[in-house]
Amino acid sequence: MGQITNDHSRGPIARIVEWITRGWEGASEAEMIAALDEKTISDIAHDCGISPEQLVELAKAGPHAADEMPEMMRALLVDPTEVELRFRALFRDMQINCSRCHAKRQCRADLKDGTAPTEFVDYCSNSDDLNVLRAIPEVRLH
Repeated sequence: MGQITNDHSRGPIARIVEWITRGWEGASEAEMIAALDEKTISDIAHDCGISPEQLVELAKAGPHAADEMPEMMRALLVDPTEVELRFRALFRDMQINCSRCHAKRQCRADLKDGTAPTEFVDYCSNSDDLNVLRAIPEVRLH
């Protein structure tokens, strides 16, 4: 499964986390967080629309922690770019859910072998939202 590199298919949180991580290349995530003061963390989190705790958690998860989400959306014929444009807060919340996921191995395997559209409901914490999005014609892939 290839990494997603198109910034337009990645949400603002993923891009900010990636920017922070690139800025501290060579440092571990724990070192990077330790180097930021609380105000900086709070300011960045506020800009992202998340809590400082969520920002720290996302930074520790790494810049590709939610890469499966847009891939899952495409597998379900949902356009991640349209979802991000039309439902920015939902998209952000789904990214956070995905970055916290403990079923990544199963998700990646299902995406790779094409079974994700039928299996994701068994393990994906975004399954309810994904099913709602599947029913919205404006965000469906054609």
